[in-house]
Amino acid sequence: MDRLNASELLDRNLDAGHGDRVATRCSDEARTYAELHDRAGRIAAALTELGVHREQRVLMVMDDSVDWPAIFLGAIRGGAVPVPVNPLLQAAADYAYFVEDALARAVVTDAPRLALVLEALERVHERPAVILAGPGDAPDGVHRLDALMAAATPLSRPAPTRRDDMAFWLYSSGSTGNPKAVVHLQHDLDYTAATYGREVLGFSDQDLALSTTKLFHAYGLGNSLTFPFSVGASSVVLAGRATPEALLSAVERYRPSLFFSVPTIYNAVLNWAPPRDFDLGSIRLCISAAEQLPAELWQRWKDRFGLVILDGIGSTEMLHIYISNRPDAVRPGSSGLVVPGYETQVLDPEGRPAPAGEAGDLLVKGDSALALYWGQHDKSKNTIRGHWFFSGDRYRIDTDGFHWYEGRSDDMIKVGGLWVSPVEIEGVLIEHPGVLESAVVGVRIDGLTKIKAFVIPRQTDADDALAEELRQWCKSRLQRYKYPQVIEFVPELPKTVTGKVQRFKLRDAPS
Repeated sequence: MDRLNASELLDRNLDAGHGDRVATRCSDEARTYAELHDRAGRIAAALTELGVHREQRVLMVMDDSVDWPAIFLGAIRGGAVPVPVNPLLQAAADYAYFVEDALARAVVTDAPRLALVLEALERVHERPAVILAGPGDAPDGVHRLDALMAAATPLSRPAPTRRDDMAFWLYSSGSTGNPKAVVHLQHDLDYTAATYGREVLGFSDQDLALSTTKLFHAYGLGNSLTFPFSVGASSVVLAGRATPEALLSAVERYRPSLFFSVPTIYNAVLNWAPPRDFDLGSIRLCISAAEQLPAELWQRWKDRFGLVILDGIGSTEMLHIYISNRPDAVRPGSSGLVVPGYETQVLDPEGRPAPAGEAGDLLVKGDSALALYWGQHDKSKNTIRGHWFFSGDRYRIDTDGFHWYEGRSDDMIKVGGLWVSPVEIEGVLIEHPGVLESAVVGVRIDGLTKIKAFVIPRQTDADDALAEELRQWCKSRLQRYKYPQVIEFVPELPKTVTGKVQRFKLRDAPS
């Protein structure tokens, strides 16, 4: 049989003589590959002792830390399935949903989230084992991770899983309903490392990665674990929220060569007025994903720091980036070219290939694709079309093969019988000197669909005069039917944890 266990990322580093190298850092703590290997082996054994068996789920509700990778890979090493979830949620009901949906046999959490997790477990039918990682007091009935590891004999060899066995889940939030559990297989991490990690980024053992996106997210998992661990490199993870000051200070302190973030944070850094200049000279590449990077924002970053951002598109379902700009092929405003190892196609409403330059639904093929959505058979059938994954994104491909994002398929606005991309209007609005951010949706007014723009202005005294100026600005740069008839100034936009604008909340907002 074709044996593979994703935790062998650690074994390979020991075999390559990298045991003494630092694998990951967080604040003043660090773990070498040898330490992670030992701790992952102990965690695997401890979970087995707690009655967690092969392919049973281990929910991870915790912020990034030096032991996050050991817990994730340790669960896989023992044949269990780690399920990391967003540690920033505030409602116990959210975590109760994850426990029930995953049928979790154990929950690993940290001190700041322990009370919320315990509250959530009062709502579930079958209480899983609870493990406290890191410092903090463990009440009765809660296991301490350090005590479990101290009592365990490390599992020297990983469970004999196969390359196509279930390895881990990641939750993907849709525009409506509860998050969906995306099931990934043992070989998926290696595939993304061999494609985007090496072919686009040229990741080597000399690199140090710093990502503002946390490890529970597919983008952050690749940035901070998969790619560096695949070549014996190092990563820096940040606990807490990534404020401009915190992340720029981290860049100065750790001197990363690769910086991963999202457009919202790049924009926040540019709009922050620091008391001094920060040294970003160690960075060889900046990377962006999770939402479209406007060309204007790309240019402002290059003008300010002299650094190129490689924008790309990935998804939880495909595990990481499958279309990207490259160091030798950058076209600002585009998502770039297809990453080696993947294929794309753009289809018209009849399911036929769209002509070059015309927008359609994007489908992608590659061996890191999800196996299924857990417990959602119809959703799996509608989204997985043979070897192809239906992304839900609308794209056009130019004659040079560059992909241009036109918005989510369900975000398109039909005005007067003509389709309008909100992304196109947002790209024009952000070029106006009075606009920090914007989001465009379709709203019903007097029975007709109108284009509405929610705008975060640079000045707090925005008024009707600025709104009219923005309408004329759009009319002069777009086809006239594409301008926003309604403009509302707002202090912030609703976003996901990775910075994607939640347009459905704006569509549902009272006018």
